[in-house]
Amino acid sequence: MRPCCLAVLPVVCVGVWLDLMAAPARAGEGVTLREVDGRVRVEIRGELFTEYHFQDVSRPFLYPVLGPGGVPLTRNWPLKEAPGEDRDHPHHRSLWWAHGEVNGVDFWSENARAGRTLHEEFLERTSGPDRAVLHTRNRLVAPDGRTVGRVEFKITFHRGDADARWLDWETTVLASEGDLKLGDTKEGTMAIRLAETMRLKPNKENAGKPTGHILTSTGLRDGETWGKRAPWVDYFGPVEDRVMGVAIFDHPANPRHPTWWHVRDYGLFAANPFGVHDFEKKPPGTGDLTIPAHQGITFRYRFLFHRGDAAAGRVAERYAAYQAEKP
Repeated sequence: MRPCCLAVLPVVCVGVWLDLMAAPARAGEGVTLREVDGRVRVEIRGELFTEYHFQDVSRPFLYPVLGPGGVPLTRNWPLKEAPGEDRDHPHHRSLWWAHGEVNGVDFWSENARAGRTLHEEFLERTSGPDRAVLHTRNRLVAPDGRTVGRVEFKITFHRGDADARWLDWETTVLASEGDLKLGDTKEGTMAIRLAETMRLKPNKENAGKPTGHILTSTGLRDGETWGKRAPWVDYFGPVEDRVMGVAIFDHPANPRHPTWWHVRDYGLFAANPFGVHDFEKKPPGTGDLTIPAHQGITFRYRFLFHRGDAAAGRVAERYAAYQAEKP
């Protein structure tokens, strides 16, 4: 495993909310952010893209997530009742960041023994003609009420094109309270739960119908992909009357790039740079990563929501353009 380099990021608490309109988008144009009842609504050209839920929840998440043409690409349950959906893993809330072992606390699950990621403040909220930026700071709170650390989410929502929409999710984990260990577990980390019909293995409701498929940048397919490393993975399948896909790009500057993939046949799809013990059967703790007190580490990912399979969505081409961008 290649060595991990920690970026030295001082922990600074800046109580500033930048509510800016950079080259303001006119109503119905560009990418706009608007706060509504404990969530931030994201619109592209006046149409809903997604909503960032941050109030009265165990952790922030995006729901719904609508691809080009307004096609829903994530599971509804447990946020909304929908026919034909399995009710497993209630902590799989559409699109989110969480990890199953942070200084010994499980922030992946949702139960009385699990930690919570609680919204603390907005650092930036910017709308614009080509992109919008939402930047938040959150507290990692243990079941006993202790603050374990902090995590910042900086999400950039892009206008996209006729065939794809995309967003960049940047997570900075801050050791604000002392040394912070991100533990070796498969339960994490940058994750999405896909629409039920996109699954590689259909549920009972969709038995006998066309299924989804998984493809890595290294050429692995379907059941070969779990626990493997790759710069990107694409998960595509039928939604309504068409084929749609979701790709996750691991930024080449990320620690431990290329990441491992916790990608399941039932629609869970996650980048996880920590779960080496589970993925490669190495000794427990091999994938641990400790952030020294008052420092931080940043991970960057792009979610590409596209029409068609990986070829039709030009996933490889779009990743090449992404890796050439400066962080």
